Amino acid sequence: MSQDNQTPDTQTKQQAASEETPPSKRRFNIFVLLPLLIFVGMALLFGYQMQFGRNPNEVPSVLINKPAPEFDLPPLDASFGIRSPEGGVVPGFKTEDFKQKVSVVNVWASWCPTCRDEHPLLIELTNDNRFDLIGLAYKDEPANSARFLKNHGNPFDKIGMDVSGRVGIDWGVYGAPETFIIDKKGIIRYKHIGALTQRSISENFMPKLEKILAESN
Repeated sequence: MSQDNQTPDTQTKQQAASEETPPSKRRFNIFVLLPLLIFVGMALLFGYQMQFGRNPNEVPSVLINKPAPEFDLPPLDASFGIRSPEGGVVPGFKTEDFKQKVSVVNVWASWCPTCRDEHPLLIELTNDNRFDLIGLAYKDEPANSARFLKNHGNPFDKIGMDVSGRVGIDWGVYGAPETFIIDKKGIIRYKHIGALTQRSISENFMPKLEKILAESN
């Protein structure tokens, strides 16, 4: 059949076939696999950290081994009736307070589900009087913070209300909960991101705290 005698349908099919790019010559789009590559990379990194004893909750911070930022946080209003573990009024806290005693600062909030999970462990820490346990109420309303502590108990010797989150930014806080250890010189020595667990306390947190306490004697 000559080209002149081809039907319009035949011509259309041949034109479409000629315009198709052979599968072997199609350009592969690497971006299709990008999410998978990121996931695999993160999984490998996590596995490496676990294999060689690196706790993924111990995220490096530019503030480690540096003085705590300057700040002065107001207390939770005494009218809410929250008392310290010893039964007294709970004060706020400021930078100068760190130079009196080793301090553990727990960043928490009433809106934080995992803060509820770790809270019983903080209550247990009140049995140790060698350090101050301080609560930094992060981006939380005072009434909500007070309700949380009334329902779950107050482990904190001091509570600072960081309603705006400004002080948390200065501390490099990613979110709640996070926990810092500050030595007697006001130097940040340790940072734990996420909820404390029995395992993280026994394997990482307490050994580090014991070392800092020993240095402060």
